[in-house]
Amino acid sequence: MDTDGIRLFVLSADKLNISAAGRELGMAPAMASAKLAKLEKLLGSELLHRSTRKVSLSIEGEEFLPFAREIVAQEEAALDAMGHGRSEPSGTLRFAASSTFAQLYIMPLLPKFLARFPAINVDLRLSDTQFNLIEGSFDLALRNGSLADSSLKARKLSDDLRVLCASPSYLLAEGTPQKPADIAAHRVIGFQKLPQWPLVNSTGESFLFVSEKSQCRIVVDDGYSQKLATMAGGGIAINSLWSVYDELQRGELVRVLPDWSVDDNAAVWLVYPKTNVLTKKVRVLIDFLLEEIHQFPVWKDNAL
Repeated sequence: MDTDGIRLFVLSADKLNISAAGRELGMAPAMASAKLAKLEKLLGSELLHRSTRKVSLSIEGEEFLPFAREIVAQEEAALDAMGHGRSEPSGTLRFAASSTFAQLYIMPLLPKFLARFPAINVDLRLSDTQFNLIEGSFDLALRNGSLADSSLKARKLSDDLRVLCASPSYLLAEGTPQKPADIAAHRVIGFQKLPQWPLVNSTGESFLFVSEKSQCRIVVDDGYSQKLATMAGGGIAINSLWSVYDELQRGELVRVLPDWSVDDNAAVWLVYPKTNVLTKKVRVLIDFLLEEIHQFPVWKDNAL
């Protein structure tokens, strides 16, 4: 199978422009069209729908794309191993990340990363809903929580200490809980992925708080929205310390039961499918984030 044709297909799928993909690979438009048609004939399927106005992926193209990316990655890794790969990491890196963490800590670092690696482009998809890495053809993803998916490889980026907090105005109006059982009498802002709070304190005492048994009138699936609701006086919430660190420092939020935290061994992970070769562009982004993230005060000051 012609790997140049597969590489052309991957670029065309990313750009939705066959001519532009061909130019990036040094092909004239007619040559690019012919090479793609040859690949489609070999596979017996139309991979891209073409019209005079646009290019779009066919159903067969969507199914073939993850395998095509893997073939390209395998070829690049093999060339690197033999000393024939490009000396500079390059290409488009598809990166899925939880929106709250990315907005606070990834986006401010991207200009520095792109300046260091000018041949890399980043296609960043932000959502607190987890993408399927393989079906979505992602090179890398950032996930926070307990990692249970055995189909993924992971590098730990940081700890993810989760704490209880509320706004000063809420605590002034409703009072401050003195023990975990007191939370049941308070308004709680629930998070869809955390219906139960397994709490532990510094002496090892534990308590399981079930948010459904409380006055839980708000449930969200986005960490930033949960923080905004907490700051607005919506109630008590569980937040990652990295998410609310600045607000706690400024007094806009207050830790509730400061000796207690969520006991779930959560962490922030950089993950990628086991089937994927760790290409240069992925490796340099992982190394860059591991180097840079801990320069932020929440980790640099050993707040975790």
